[in-house]
Amino acid sequence: MIIVCQKLLKNTKINGITLYPFIFIKNPEDKKNRVLINHEKIHIRQQLELLIVFFYILYVAEYYYHFFRLKNAHAAYHAISFEREAYAMEHDLNYLKKRKFWAFRKYFN
Repeated sequence: MIIVCQKLLKNTKINGITLYPFIFIKNPEDKKNRVLINHEKIHIRQQLELLIVFFYILYVAEYYYHFFRLKNAHAAYHAISFEREAYAMEHDLNYLKKRKFWAFRKYFN
């Protein structure tokens, strides 16, 4: 995992994004934000489990499925199983130590 502060995120609502093996964060002080970093580390684990490329294929497919179903970009993003797992578990800083393989499956809806 490599944490990079990214000026390209400055004018966005995005605080962090993970593109294996990088975690890009908007604000340098967020390097110390353990919840945000844990959220992004969960995405790194998901990406590794799906051999990276399949993660992105499923992520985009799931986003568009929810977008056409919900007609709302924000709601579609939050309905993605990978995001649901990461948001649900981001406050549990020990989650990755006990997380089961492909745990995101239980967040499919």
